[in-house]
Amino acid sequence: MKKTTATGSIIPRREIDIKSQVSGVVETIYVEPGESVTNGQLLAKIRIIPDMVELNNAQSNLKTARINFDNARREKERQQALYQDNIISEVEYNRFLLDFNLSQERLQAAESNVQLIKEGASRKSGQTTNLVKATADGMVLDVPVREGSFVIESNTFNEGTTIASVADMQSMIFEGMVDESDIGKVKEGMALILTIGAIEGETFDASLEYVSPKGLEEEGAIKFEVRAKVALDENNFLRAGYSANADIVLEKKEQVLAIKEGNLIVENDSTFVEVQRNAQEFEKILVETGMSDGVHVEILAGLAANDLIKKL
Repeated sequence: MKKTTATGSIIPRREIDIKSQVSGVVETIYVEPGESVTNGQLLAKIRIIPDMVELNNAQSNLKTARINFDNARREKERQQALYQDNIISEVEYNRFLLDFNLSQERLQAAESNVQLIKEGASRKSGQTTNLVKATADGMVLDVPVREGSFVIESNTFNEGTTIASVADMQSMIFEGMVDESDIGKVKEGMALILTIGAIEGETFDASLEYVSPKGLEEEGAIKFEVRAKVALDENNFLRAGYSANADIVLEKKEQVLAIKEGNLIVENDSTFVEVQRNAQEFEKILVETGMSDGVHVEILAGLAANDLIKKL
């Protein structure tokens, strides 16, 4: 088997940073790292610290809306009595009724606006902005804030404060770097054998699914990023961030005659091995070699399966 090695780490295929929609102080956190959550599950509650200028304007608009509503209500009641006494027409009465309905809607909108600024929630519309909820199923990887921490809202000009990171831990990938000397031999679909430093005596299969078209300079050498899908079953659990080495299988042969490379004798441009003929006698035999994995080398010609070679 001929292979090259990539160094990297195990990461979730999709990791989501969940942000707050409002600025304020974290009032309550409902989850801990390691817990599984579902889409829409409540993660945290933010206590809003309202902007005083914005709140003052909203309260002023509310007072104006209430005055207009009270005036429209009184006028509607007066015109309704005239309509019932057949003094005014229905068309004229409907004009005052429309003014009343519009002023009522403006009042309710002004009340909701004040509630949103002060509390982050509107009881009338059911709209809530200070409750942070999960946007996908998965496991909570990190909660970088604590109760009492100040958070900034996510908007067009600001990324916002991350409340929690959530990822699907059943869909993991290997992300690593391959040296430029080997990248030309690497193709999508190749098999990988992963060795994880934190898990001794166990390997994991993976399938290469991405090879970067652009190299990056790393420690004076040009390397290319590769990603591979890790094959996991229900009994496997890999933590995000595990460091790993990946043996990328460039070429593989099975059921071939092979010996250790250390037993080869190289003279000029020829390769030999010493084969035992009797208890005390060895004969130097010319052999033709094939694929090597750095430890074992394939023998194409010159040796038989039952030959005993001298170990060097």
